[in-house]
Amino acid sequence: MNRHVILTCALTGAGDTAGRSEHVPVTPQEIADSGIAAARAGASIIHIHVRDPQTKQGSRDTELYAEVARLIRASDVDPVINMTAGMGGDLVVDPEEPTRQLEGTDLVSQAERLKHVEVLRPEICTLDCGTLNFGEGSNTYISTPDMMRAGAARIRELGVKPELEIFDTGNLWFANVMYEEGLLDDPPFYQLCQGIPYGAPVDTGLLTAMVNMLPKTAEFTAFAIGRNQLPWVAQAVLAGGHVRVGLEDNLYLSRGVKATNAQLTERAASIIENMGAAVATPDEARQMLGLPVEVDKRASAHATHPALAQEA
Repeated sequence: MNRHVILTCALTGAGDTAGRSEHVPVTPQEIADSGIAAARAGASIIHIHVRDPQTKQGSRDTELYAEVARLIRASDVDPVINMTAGMGGDLVVDPEEPTRQLEGTDLVSQAERLKHVEVLRPEICTLDCGTLNFGEGSNTYISTPDMMRAGAARIRELGVKPELEIFDTGNLWFANVMYEEGLLDDPPFYQLCQGIPYGAPVDTGLLTAMVNMLPKTAEFTAFAIGRNQLPWVAQAVLAGGHVRVGLEDNLYLSRGVKATNAQLTERAASIIENMGAAVATPDEARQMLGLPVEVDKRASAHATHPALAQEA
């Protein structure tokens, strides 16, 4: 069992959840405030999506990411900042004419998905490691081997740590191929995602199988969505891994009780500690993941965006 557990809080995601809970943060101020509260509650890492403040839907706008980062860096906490680079992979096709794209398609190149990462240089960004039938209907998430190799190479050039998003066993297989090809530095950081239709189901045997497939040097987080989120904190710790909670994946603290990110973080920290482990501090997380520990909160040495530079 892992004795020092990295606790990630995924703050808002890109799903259509803002109308289902008043606690889902939307504006940069709300997202930053929620991340700061989660960090005060014990989150080692905060995982950031941004949303269009008008539509409340997911966005790739660099200005929105910059404002969230600025507000967090100006606060009294210093969590590891992890920005998504997954936006831009949605392909919705007409089942009668599959060459025709339908509303909801947001399909761009890997370079486009990484534009905000290139400007802001967060400590971590995500790299989705495979194509997936995403729920019912005709929505497919696209991430081809060529895209993934290009993404891994560019993320390394930027000096950012990729978090390898694993939605099924084939995703894990290909992530291991990239590691064997030398595209990923030690320790590779895997995120084992379970319960997302139609990827890996929530199953302890499958979690064990995926953990057994990991490179020996890997660090990994495991999480499950919905009502399985908090029980999976214990499963991930028992499997020797790190954990993730947050409103991106689950809106409830218990049946009928809507949660905040801070409440989910507090509950996860309690589970970890009651199992005899300890929640990693941000700097301990940086050491485990091979990230620089000396980080200037006000403006990263790599960040060139004016919104960050003005706080330096």
